[in-house]
Amino acid sequence: MRRAIQGIPAARGVALGRARVRMPLMLEVERETIQPDEVEAEVERVHDAIEFVRAEMHELRQRLHGALAHEIGEFLDLHALMLDDPELLQGLDTLIRTKGYTADYALRKQRDRVAHVFLSMDDPYLRSRIDDIDQVIGRLHAALHRRDADLQGVAGDILVTDAVAPAEIAQLQAQGVLAVVTTTGSLLSHTAILARSLHLPLIVGATQALTKINDGDVLIVDALEGLVICEPDQTDLTAHRKRVDAFKRERKQLNRLRREPTRTRDGVDIKLWANAESREDIAEAHGLGAAGVGLYRTEFLFLGTHEIPDEEKQFNAYRDAVLGMTGRTVTIRTLDLGADKSDDTGLALRDEPNPALGLRGIRLSMSREKLFEIQLRAIARASAYGPVRVLLPMITSREEVLYAARLFDRVRKSLAEEGVAVAEHIPLGAMIEIPAAAIALPTFVSKIDFLSVGTNDLVQYLLAADRNNEALGDLYTPLHPAFIRMLSDIVRTARKAGKPVAICGEIAADEAFTPLLLGLGIEELSMHPGSFLQIRKAVREIDHAQLVQSSRALARAKDRASIMRWLESRTA
Repeated sequence: MRRAIQGIPAARGVALGRARVRMPLMLEVERETIQPDEVEAEVERVHDAIEFVRAEMHELRQRLHGALAHEIGEFLDLHALMLDDPELLQGLDTLIRTKGYTADYALRKQRDRVAHVFLSMDDPYLRSRIDDIDQVIGRLHAALHRRDADLQGVAGDILVTDAVAPAEIAQLQAQGVLAVVTTTGSLLSHTAILARSLHLPLIVGATQALTKINDGDVLIVDALEGLVICEPDQTDLTAHRKRVDAFKRERKQLNRLRREPTRTRDGVDIKLWANAESREDIAEAHGLGAAGVGLYRTEFLFLGTHEIPDEEKQFNAYRDAVLGMTGRTVTIRTLDLGADKSDDTGLALRDEPNPALGLRGIRLSMSREKLFEIQLRAIARASAYGPVRVLLPMITSREEVLYAARLFDRVRKSLAEEGVAVAEHIPLGAMIEIPAAAIALPTFVSKIDFLSVGTNDLVQYLLAADRNNEALGDLYTPLHPAFIRMLSDIVRTARKAGKPVAICGEIAADEAFTPLLLGLGIEELSMHPGSFLQIRKAVREIDHAQLVQSSRALARAKDRASIMRWLESRTA
């Protein structure tokens, strides 16, 4: 019988396929024991399974590149750390040797023990980490039986489940899953962001999905409207075909914008910059007419290696990016390791308490001045091959800006004395991603040449809400009046000082926010090139003068509802 379930469209697309229902992971293994002469073989099974999962995750890490490597890698690294926890292995060994449990039952006992510890914690964020424990245990259980974790034969299926980890999204797409429907999740979760990057249709918050959909049901997923139709009738199928045709036409029309300017209806040019970290990103950005690279992540040189890259290796990477953009500006962000981005060279602390508030970004660079100097030398040398800007992450104060400016000046003078060619002027910019920087901006705006607002962290720190914590999904939102007011203040201060300001967080790549950002006075957006055409289309549909006029009350909005109403009236 036909059933319709409403959810939230998190990654656009449409799909028709059979439901693969995955119930919340509960390791249902009955208590089972083995004979003493079987113990060593069972222990060896566990060790082999851990090695298998470790290799599997390493292989997935190697396959990722570009922004995906950055985003998914964080979760793979976290899961790899859990695998390396000696207590996990010792606990399993002990249960098998002393209790005579099978490997499967020992795994269940370990899972329950760890889950009990996490679930008894007061901190909701730490409690939510139980999902990661279940992901790792699920992989180990699958490895004990040498099968992919719940992924066998899913090509052509639509996954229906309670939640999907970000690290799993890329794997699902590679396995041929057509779409994903979850009962939980939010538009701004990592999973949603990655699904959009991969163009994998995703509906989140379909709360009735697991009770109304059975394994094998035929589903239509309309991730444009957020609708799941179970056992569709002929009318639904006809409507779906029309929707698929319309979606294809939309993609084709978007492709026609590849060579068109990013200009509003009334002739205001908006700069689209690219967030990049690979040659592929650079090539794509160049082909789509990017104004330049607004955020070139340098962390990729430090991650996945046991050696700190020397000046020559860094110079080669930066020079290639500059050459790839053929005269368009490349904004190179200095090292932004720390927090959830730990390297293998030991630069970033792995076990730092409160890592998001710890030694990361410019703080890490300042604590390793020689390393910072080497990176600035490499960037300055690359400036001889085309326009380059330097962007400082995690700035909190005027003192940090002045320190970086002095060091950079010293580096350039040193290169000049060595007879090394360097551009006459290399603009220095600050990332505004901490409330302190936004508030203190008037004290140092005259010392910098440009601004880039990292909205992901700014929202997180301003609202004290981890964006990866599903339990805080309603709290983490760029639509909070405090954030809108802060963004408006940043733009006003920058404009008064004559300094350009760009947005480089996820909302820059989400067309739902385009009217809001342009209405607040933003005229530069930096994003993954994969989002360019959608944003260009959104910009071209805007009457800028009218938008600015109607948005004057935004910075004074008292609640999220009024901001939502304004935004919906602009996108209706």
